[in-house]
Amino acid sequence: MARTSDNPDAELVGEAAEALVSKLTLREKASLCSGASFWNLQSIKRLGLTGPNVSDGPHGVRRDLGSSHLGLDGSAPATCFPCACTLASSWDPTLAMLVGEALGRECLALGVSVLLGPGVNIKRHPLCGRNFEYFSEDPLLAGEFAASFVKGVQSQGVGTSIKHFAANNQEANRVSI
Repeated sequence: MARTSDNPDAELVGEAAEALVSKLTLREKASLCSGASFWNLQSIKRLGLTGPNVSDGPHGVRRDLGSSHLGLDGSAPATCFPCACTLASSWDPTLAMLVGEALGRECLALGVSVLLGPGVNIKRHPLCGRNFEYFSEDPLLAGEFAASFVKGVQSQGVGTSIKHFAANNQEANRVSI
């Protein structure tokens, strides 16, 4: 697979990851889709692979240090970046890429393998309490900014997991529907 990163460390990480994935059985690959804990995926002991750590926070890496999955018992200090709607208001996708690069570097510093974000839902209703997490109501603009953000994070050898694709627009009973 061709790489386009300007970061030589990211190139090495990508090559090592590809070599490691080639050694995984299908069952081991499938096991990586479930969690060992709230923020860690399964480990593959046979290969000495520690389960990847994931972190919420497309606007800042939230590395939980306690037993609470919400950071209530402590979180690692991290930069708070402008939210997605603010980035999109700049009309500059390069800015989203630069923020993504900085978030990727923070992920590496905090031992985070995959950043959960960005949110790519389009804004459909003004009462959605998560509109600040989404780039725009325009699907083209939202897609351009999300792609730039993801390229920035991944250029540092950190994975992303885009979220809130669609239909995450209501606040009433949001966690139970």
